[in-house]
Amino acid sequence: MIHQGEILQDAIKNSGISITHLVEELGITRPTIYRKFKDVSLDYSFVTRVGEIIGHDFSNDFTPSGDTGVTSNNVTVTKQLAVTSDTPAVSRNTAVAPMEADSLKQLMTLQQKYISLLEAYNELLLKVYGPK
Repeated sequence: MIHQGEILQDAIKNSGISITHLVEELGITRPTIYRKFKDVSLDYSFVTRVGEIIGHDFSNDFTPSGDTGVTSNNVTVTKQLAVTSDTPAVSRNTAVAPMEADSLKQLMTLQQKYISLLEAYNELLLKVYGPK
C-alpha cells in the first residue's frame, strides 16, 4: 500500500510552504501534522485542504475514498496474519455485504462531523492552555 503520509510530507516539503504556516491555515497543531505524516492512509478531505494551501493537486496520488477499502458500495476487510519463522505470510481479503448508498453517505457525514469536533476541541485546548 502507498504510504500516503509520506506522499503528503514530500509534497509539503517540495512546496516551500512552512509547516508553521500550514498548521495555522489548517487550525491544527504541529504534532498533529507530524502524526499525519506517519499515517499510511489519510482522509481525502484533509489532503484536499492541504493541497489547496500548498498549491498541489493530490488527485493523482490519492483517491476520494482515501484508499480505505470502500469501493463500489462494497467494504473490503483486509486481515494480515502474524508471521512466524516457519509460517509463510498470509493476507486474506474478506468481502462484507454491500453497504447501501445511504448508509455509506451517513458514515461519511458522521466522519466529517467527528473530524470537525476534534478540530474544535484542538482549538479550545489552544485557547485554554496556549501553544506549547
